[in-house]
Amino acid sequence: MHVEVKDPDGKVVLSRQYGSEGRFTFTSHTPGEHQICLHSNSTRMALFAGGKLRVHLDIQVGEHANNYPEIEAKDKLTELQLRARQLLDQVEQIQKEQDYQRYREECFRLTSESTNQRVLWWSIAQSSLSLLAFGRCVISRASLRPRSWCSVLSV
Repeated sequence: MHVEVKDPDGKVVLSRQYGSEGRFTFTSHTPGEHQICLHSNSTRMALFAGGKLRVHLDIQVGEHANNYPEIEAKDKLTELQLRARQLLDQVEQIQKEQDYQRYREECFRLTSESTNQRVLWWSIAQSSLSLLAFGRCVISRASLRPRSWCSVLSV
């Protein structure tokens, strides 16, 4: 199985070949929607001839992706050290979430400002066209008025 992960900008975050079983993790530095592509090594004919392909995805995001009992055994941490590490991971996750919310707020603000600017220019254009149409109506109306010979000769 070949696994390829792309960030929202289309840059490859992970591209790796796995056997029949595998586990992968990746850390993203860009907020947004990521693409996870799984490519089978087997041929299509083998799948249609009765072969089966089973894929189990268990996606964990944030602090829940850490297996703390495994970390405790691997690093030989005391219960207090493990709890401190969990709290640090929670604080880090909160900071990441705040950064992501700031990013989303900035995108929303830029979109709102762009929309407001377009509405302003559209209203200015509509007002200008309305004034132009009004002026043409006034000129047309003035040219269609019947004039007497005296007013024509005095001009």
